[in-house]
Amino acid sequence: MSSESKTVALAALRMAMSQTREEENALKQQFANNGIKAVAVDYGGDYLASIKKMVERAIVASKREGVIKDTHGDEGAVAGATREALNQVMAKAAGLNVGGKIGIAHRGDHLSVAVFFGVGLLHLDEVAVGLGHRVAPKC
Repeated sequence: MSSESKTVALAALRMAMSQTREEENALKQQFANNGIKAVAVDYGGDYLASIKKMVERAIVASKREGVIKDTHGDEGAVAGATREALNQVMAKAAGLNVGGKIGIAHRGDHLSVAVFFGVGLLHLDEVAVGLGHRVAPKC
């Protein structure tokens, strides 16, 4: 894995793990200073019933914040990376509610999507993290 891939993946993870809107905005600015475009999206709900909605929210937020261009290829890269990240948490989350964030980061031709969710049933909480990477055209 190239250093660039790891840098962008770390940015996506940090965005997904941000705890407040202020922290999210500070990270976004810090990453922008290093040429990384990033965004995070809050999400909560039944995992299996929400997969489509989570992918859609990741694409919409990425376009709205200029992380990707409004092209078929860029949208496909976000959708694919988001699905990969969500698949990695499926074993823990299937049939349960999740709550947390989806982080997206893009620099050069590297695009990463990270999910950081609390997975719960009543007071029995677990944590799940997933990460997907795709090649996306320079933005």
